[in-house]
Amino acid sequence: MHEHRNIKIDNDAKRLILVGNPNVGKSVIFGVLTGRYVTVSNYPGTTVEVSKGSAAIGGERYTVIDTPGVNSIVPMSEDERVTRDILLYERADCVIQVGDTKNLRRALLISTQMIELGLPFSLALNMIDEARSRGWKVDVAKLSQLLGIDVVSTIATQRWGIDNLIKSISSQKVSNFRINYGEDIENAVKTIEELISGAFISKRSLALMLLSGDETLNKWLHNNISAEAVKNIEEIRQSIQSRYTEPLNYMLNLERLKLVDRIVAEVVTIEPASGGRLVAFLGKWSMHPIAGLPILIGILYLMYAFVGQFGAGTSVNFLEKIVFGEYLNPWATRVIKVLIPIGFIQELIVGPYGLVTMALTYAIAIILPIVGYFFLFFGLLEDSGYLPRLAVMVDKIFKVMGLNGKAVLPMVLGLGCDTMATMTTRILETKKERIIVTLLLALGVPCSAQLGVILGMLGGLSFKATLIWGGVVIFVMLLVGFLASKIIAGEASDFLLEIPPIRVPKLSNIFVKTLVRIEWYLREAVPLFILGTLFLFVMDKMAVLSILEKIASPIIVGFLDLPQKATEAFIIGFLRRDYGAAGLFALQKNGLLSPLQVVVSLVTMTLFVPCVANFFMIIKERGVKAAIWMSAFIFPFAVIVGGVLNFILRVFEVKL
Repeated sequence: MHEHRNIKIDNDAKRLILVGNPNVGKSVIFGVLTGRYVTVSNYPGTTVEVSKGSAAIGGERYTVIDTPGVNSIVPMSEDERVTRDILLYERADCVIQVGDTKNLRRALLISTQMIELGLPFSLALNMIDEARSRGWKVDVAKLSQLLGIDVVSTIATQRWGIDNLIKSISSQKVSNFRINYGEDIENAVKTIEELISGAFISKRSLALMLLSGDETLNKWLHNNISAEAVKNIEEIRQSIQSRYTEPLNYMLNLERLKLVDRIVAEVVTIEPASGGRLVAFLGKWSMHPIAGLPILIGILYLMYAFVGQFGAGTSVNFLEKIVFGEYLNPWATRVIKVLIPIGFIQELIVGPYGLVTMALTYAIAIILPIVGYFFLFFGLLEDSGYLPRLAVMVDKIFKVMGLNGKAVLPMVLGLGCDTMATMTTRILETKKERIIVTLLLALGVPCSAQLGVILGMLGGLSFKATLIWGGVVIFVMLLVGFLASKIIAGEASDFLLEIPPIRVPKLSNIFVKTLVRIEWYLREAVPLFILGTLFLFVMDKMAVLSILEKIASPIIVGFLDLPQKATEAFIIGFLRRDYGAAGLFALQKNGLLSPLQVVVSLVTMTLFVPCVANFFMIIKERGVKAAIWMSAFIFPFAVIVGGVLNFILRVFEVKL
């Protein structure tokens, strides 16, 4: 993790810009180069964050800029526009392109565009170990010769090859490699080059972007060339476009991809894949919209058993009942009563709403083991290559909501943290898609800690109860997504997603990833648990809690048919989602919730409210008005769904 600080960037320092596809280890290399001292801020006029830091390389000072991950330098999204603008407006003394070796084709498409920019750069082929594990061998020397730039193999997470990459910075050169797009386009490029000037990137690259119909260059055009020249360029573009049935942007990319495929064929050798027919079978059928369902159900059942029964059952019982129940809490109570004779302070620390007996017991004894098991299981899913296949499988279902399968990625990330997932909605191409996914994240996607507690509670019931909870939440999300797609103006985008091969996860990577996430939980969640408990303690002492319970009684007790004590779980759930779920978990453990009440309360809690951190992220990403409208819809809607479910389950006398 980097420490984000506001530091002064040396304007006289050389600029080193990092570019590359999303999720290729670019930020890891940025961290190695800059150390801990970086600043993160929104790029002017956008919501896209850009990291900057200082580095000393070869006795010289550099300002290192980590650009957003892109799939093209010709922008199709806000992230891609920001990356292109940094290259266009910032003087780049050197550039490092970071690529994923196992997705070489995708990386080289960026390389061809970087070469056209006319900037000195070197290519870091990262994750070389993962490529080798899949039987990929890349002739790095030949690739370097073909492209006319330095190509360095790296494993950024292990700092392997980083020294060679740093050495390449001083020897970077502009490649003389060139793609021929055919006589018509090449003549148009030459004509446009004569009409433009004043950029940090090559005239050829600008001409190709303009022929592609890149409207995001309009501001730059009007600031740098005459209105007559702008008009001439558009006439040239239209004239060339009229000679082709396909859009020029598509034609140019097609030529780049043809070249990339030829290069890949020359430099890559693939050994026969190991793992046998079972792995190939799972890789193929896990993407099928029907055949993939049994695989998905099997995975969900394993998660239910691993997290809900083993994590929330065996582990929580040991920590809560034995470690905290028999040793820590009684010991803390005795010590506090001896050291602090003041009753008020004793209650604050070891009372019903005590910082030790409630906050730490909830955070460490109940939530931590559940979250730990969930992080472990989620890490296995991430590294196996299953999640992109899930996106393909649900693509047709998501189209019902005006989305495509790519939208499942922020939602899956929402199972880790809805706040961060809301930020990643930027990967979606249209504003309409970003609004719908933000709403669905706030409405029905439980974060890892909350989901862990939910699975823990359901683990004490039956798989039938889990299916009812999941079925209701999924149905509600599909319904709300469908209605939102009809109400919110805008168009959906095409679905393009690269599918990695299915692989056996490396246990050491999973272990490290799980430890990092547990560290994040302890650092971020535990202070909020303490704050929430303090909040409850103050409300209890001021009798506010009992007043709120009476006010909410017609809804909580009458409509949802839950005990009045459940009110405080819903109140505190806004501060921290998993804290609210933990309150329900405690009621269940104490025998205050029947199986039916457990399902109703969990459906209501899941749909009820985003946590306060997610609420502020919605404001940041979508604006205050959108955040208020979403919350105003979610609060009553969740209660209505919970009440209707309670009515149906009781009328049909469903046994759970």
